[in-house]
Amino acid sequence: MSSNNISPKSSRAGTTRAGEKKDWAEAARLFTRAELRHPDHADLQNILGFSYRNLKQYELAFKHYRRAIDLDPRHRGAHEYIGETYLMTGDLAGAQRHLAALKDICLLPCEELRDLERAIAEYRGRK
Repeated sequence: MSSNNISPKSSRAGTTRAGEKKDWAEAARLFTRAELRHPDHADLQNILGFSYRNLKQYELAFKHYRRAIDLDPRHRGAHEYIGETYLMTGDLAGAQRHLAALKDICLLPCEELRDLERAIAEYRGRK
């Protein structure tokens, strides 16, 4: 498939396979190609952040999560994942900011809120 035909939807199968194999470098490569055509797609930015996080390239992960949130301030997945990434880099306050955002976004408890609450509790338990 040429890069001109890649979209978030059409690249999902290849990247899903890369993600299932935990081939985060391949996932990042495929989603970066899709980003060329769809730079303003919040879900795409979020999965790019997730791929880079799994590669331990935290600055790139933060860049893409922030972009996802800029595009969609109520993007629950981006708030969860950036919060978890803050914990991975030792920034509890950063994680708590995104937990607060999720509390505002999720009128009823949502999975992303519960997951970030759990990650923060585990982080505190290790400290």
